Amino acid sequence: MTNVNTSLLSRVRAASLVFLLLTVHAGLLAWGAWRHSATWDEVGHLVAGLSHWKFGQFELYRVNPPLVRMVAVLPVQLAEPKMDWSEGFKDDPHSRDEFHYGTMLIEANGSRYFWLLTLARWACIPFSLIGGYVCYRWAGELYGQLAGFMALSLWCFSPNILAHGQLITPDVGATALGIAAAYMFWRWLRSPSWAQALATGAVFGLAQLSKASWVVLFPLWPTLWLVWQAGSFRSLAWSEWRRQGTQLCAILLIGLYIINLGYAFEGSFRPLRDYTFLSKPLAGYDEEKDGPYNGTPRNRFSDTWLSSLPVPVPKNYVNGIDLQKWDFERKMPSFLRGEWSTDGWWYYYLYGLAIKVPLGTWGLVFLTMIALAWGKGYTTCWRDELCLLAPLVIVLTLVSSQTGVNHHLRYVLPMFPFAFIWTSRLARAVALKYHTLAWCGSVALLWSISSSLWVYPHSLTYFNELVGGPNGGHFHLGCSNVDWGQDLLYLRRWLDEHPEAKPLGLAYDLPLVDPEILGIQSTRPPQEPQPGWYVIGVNLLHSSGHDFDYFLRFQRVDRIGYSMYVYHVTLSEANRVRRELGLAELPGTAQLQQETSDELTS
Repeated sequence: MTNVNTSLLSRVRAASLVFLLLTVHAGLLAWGAWRHSATWDEVGHLVAGLSHWKFGQFELYRVNPPLVRMVAVLPVQLAEPKMDWSEGFKDDPHSRDEFHYGTMLIEANGSRYFWLLTLARWACIPFSLIGGYVCYRWAGELYGQLAGFMALSLWCFSPNILAHGQLITPDVGATALGIAAAYMFWRWLRSPSWAQALATGAVFGLAQLSKASWVVLFPLWPTLWLVWQAGSFRSLAWSEWRRQGTQLCAILLIGLYIINLGYAFEGSFRPLRDYTFLSKPLAGYDEEKDGPYNGTPRNRFSDTWLSSLPVPVPKNYVNGIDLQKWDFERKMPSFLRGEWSTDGWWYYYLYGLAIKVPLGTWGLVFLTMIALAWGKGYTTCWRDELCLLAPLVIVLTLVSSQTGVNHHLRYVLPMFPFAFIWTSRLARAVALKYHTLAWCGSVALLWSISSSLWVYPHSLTYFNELVGGPNGGHFHLGCSNVDWGQDLLYLRRWLDEHPEAKPLGLAYDLPLVDPEILGIQSTRPPQEPQPGWYVIGVNLLHSSGHDFDYFLRFQRVDRIGYSMYVYHVTLSEANRVRRELGLAELPGTAQLQQETSDELTS
């Protein structure tokens, strides 16, 4: 009886700690969602989600499946936002009208738009809670309960999870549902049953509806199943092979059905010949033979026997993948360490991970590698390890191969929970009584958490100490890694506290949101040094057009979060920089020098 009571008490304590960590995580996400203004992609996702529910159409933001934004707008619909839908949607494979309609939604609702966005963000918090809980469960089942707590802590306080978990973009939702699907599949591999297969298929389908990146699971899972059975080819009865194979097919078919259901079967099973494609593999374009591609829609299958085959997924699911692939092929300019390139870098995401993941987390990875190399009791079945590492490696490899657009570290976010779980085995050092390793791991974990919370709520601009933290990060990466337009509300509060900062020159990286909606009166800063008050988004300090990089020659007087810098440029400072740039000085310098001399004399 005593053992039963002790076990029950242990489970209650564990559940309480899990609940506490997830509650803190939810609170951090909710506060960050309230404090930050709209980011680039959210402007499109919010209005696209509303359009899906209202019309049952999925043209807007077709490059991402609709699940996360459809969940996000559920409370927004109850708030009855104003919107004029009279324009209708373009059935054009090039179309990205979500940002046009997003701007219309902002203009129609004014400052109330930010409250609508907050409601949408709060609705997405459960996705992140699911991700954290699955990390706890999977790590606990592999490496023990302490490992579960470590994996959960890494998730709950990861600056990258906190940054994107407070937004309505699909990245954390896809990450959470991806790890949930992988966990369910792993449980099915260990104990195949029809109940587990049906549940796995359902979660698999939801993951597919969160982000198209998870289409890689369609070929990966059958491969993993065959490898899992590697030692049982001869001993496994034919009836068992047939039973498991049928269940695997059911998993994949259920996922396929849920994809179609999520799109209300819009355009499902259309013949392949009815599509027009933009991406070179589907359009069938050969630059060596046909010359530079101008984006004219084509279909490489139109004159083949495949043309009559029905495509078993929705029209806009196919068009979205095609359009996203075409975006990568266009080789948009990318920024890394002060250099702009249209060819990108194969190591872009490795570099980004090196400087945007806390050093404490990297310390845990290093200690785990030491434990695996020289310790005993840290390994588990190689098949379990494969189920963890295969998705991680595939996501990183797939994303790194698309060098045409190196803009967002969030593209590799789906690999994070697999890494957290793999690293959590280090917690076994406590049970194995490797005291030095246990203490080092504890210090690294606390360092990781404290480093993240030190920057919070500005987690989107988190950079580790290797590059001087968030103050130095913008010299290394741009776009959503540092400045995505998220600090406009903070600017409004700063201006209320500094009425002297007028007139104001403002340049920030989200032209879709007019600052006047918040009562911010501003003009565009000049393209050469002039005296005055200026607020410059840090991305624009490194723009490829070099419009505002001359501000790097001035000393900032303040910052808004870490994404906007405040400058108060005096006449003498303006002329100093103008001389450095070879520009004519502005009048008034002699008078200013005389006034300064008189002040010193007196």
